Amino acid sequence: MMDLKVDEEEVENGQPVSIEAFASSSTLHGLSHIFSYERLSVKRIFWTLCFLGSFAVLVFVCNERIQYYFLYPHVTKLDEVATTHMTFPAITFCNLNEFRFSQVTKNDLYHAGELLALLNNRYEIPDTQMADEKQLQILQEKANFRNFKPKPFNMREFSDRAGHDIQEMLLSCLFRGEPCGPADFKVVFTRYGKCYTFNSGQSDKPPLIAMKGGTGNGLEIMLDIQQDEYLPVWGETDETSFEAGIKVQIHSQDEPPFIDQLGFGVAPGFQTFVSCQEQRLIYLPPPWGDCKSVTVESEFYDTYSITACRIDCETRYLVENCNCRMVHMPGDAPYCTPEQYKECADPALDFLVERDNDYCLCEMPCNVTRYGKELSMVKIPSKASAKYLAKKYNKSEQYIGENILVLDIFFEALNYETIEQKKAYEVAGLLGDIGGQMGLFIGASLLTVLELFDYAYEVIKFHLCRRDKCEKKHKGNNSDKGVALSLDDVKRHNPCESIRGHPAGMTYAANILPHHPARGTFEDFTC
Repeated sequence: MMDLKVDEEEVENGQPVSIEAFASSSTLHGLSHIFSYERLSVKRIFWTLCFLGSFAVLVFVCNERIQYYFLYPHVTKLDEVATTHMTFPAITFCNLNEFRFSQVTKNDLYHAGELLALLNNRYEIPDTQMADEKQLQILQEKANFRNFKPKPFNMREFSDRAGHDIQEMLLSCLFRGEPCGPADFKVVFTRYGKCYTFNSGQSDKPPLIAMKGGTGNGLEIMLDIQQDEYLPVWGETDETSFEAGIKVQIHSQDEPPFIDQLGFGVAPGFQTFVSCQEQRLIYLPPPWGDCKSVTVESEFYDTYSITACRIDCETRYLVENCNCRMVHMPGDAPYCTPEQYKECADPALDFLVERDNDYCLCEMPCNVTRYGKELSMVKIPSKASAKYLAKKYNKSEQYIGENILVLDIFFEALNYETIEQKKAYEVAGLLGDIGGQMGLFIGASLLTVLELFDYAYEVIKFHLCRRDKCEKKHKGNNSDKGVALSLDDVKRHNPCESIRGHPAGMTYAANILPHHPARGTFEDFTC
């Protein structure tokens, strides 16, 4: 191969080196074999085909990697973290019976009797044959509206007054073996009416801490569901219940209860054990995931959650369609009357929950805390303890079996589970893959690419500078250095005349020109 040297005059004129010279010094593998001073040969063709084939494979692989990157894939990482203490969750429970029969007054019956399916639209008891004699007698007295002057009625006041009272329901309460009482429960209204939340983290009380796992290290309550106070069911409405027991939801302190859809039932006559584990979920925002990274402002709740969004949305839906809100809904709109409940609010909310999936589009927050549950239960009371409990609470054994339940909620262990979405393919991975493929197929790196761009830049710059603009600039520079010869001057000047007229003649050595065998005169090759 020839020893390639750059002409000094070319460098001074800014002319880039030839493609052969560049290829011989380039770090791109195979380029020196393709662009060589040799004539076209099988070797050059072979290297050209190999290089083009490798380059085609490189383009294919890089295109596949780029397409995969723009799919924004993610993986889910599960981990279990042990800790020395954990924040105990908020526990909300509701009696499945919304209103106590003994607390329904004549005025309540007049306004809400039809809503509760106790009266028909003519203020009459619909089916006296289905009623218990004692309840029927009380109801007939209250349903006598002769000479009755109705008073103003408010559903919120009615729900608060007629709902089950924690003072009567709560028979015993222990947290971590220490006694607790009704003062530790906060009233909260849901679609089940008046409910109670333990460890709400509000009212200037910090959330309680669990120091151990297992039974006896959480909340244990004994409740009387008061089935004698259940409203008689003579029809089907949203305010009547066929079940007996309580509905329970375990949730974080930052999340309002959504117990009608997220709660689980606890039946009387059983002690129910709920072993729970805290789960911390971390989702990715778009385009990798679907969570909402920007905090949504709400006039009702400080912290965004799906349940807060749903309650907020349901409230707006009812205010827009019924011009009122239900008792459990936040805001300052007027409470719905019993007539509005029956004619508008209940049907509208049922339609929204069951059928309309487009109105309430609540996005997943990027950080969620939820509690996994495992339930088990045993019969209570046993035959051995039935008489003791009946005597202790001054009730019959039958009443104890039909109304008493025990709920025991505790952490399975002092650890929590993290479920985290992570980016499966980031920019660093993409660049690493492309760089690795470039090195494998064509032996190139980022600096090799810069070499190619630099050479292309020099070639383009040289050709652009040969245009009129650069030629004018070059002429201007020559005029500053000396006198420029015109074409006519060159024609008038005859160097051969000077050579011939030289007295001694002008000769050159044999080795001044390569491959020239003999000594001669300059006239031999200049004239």
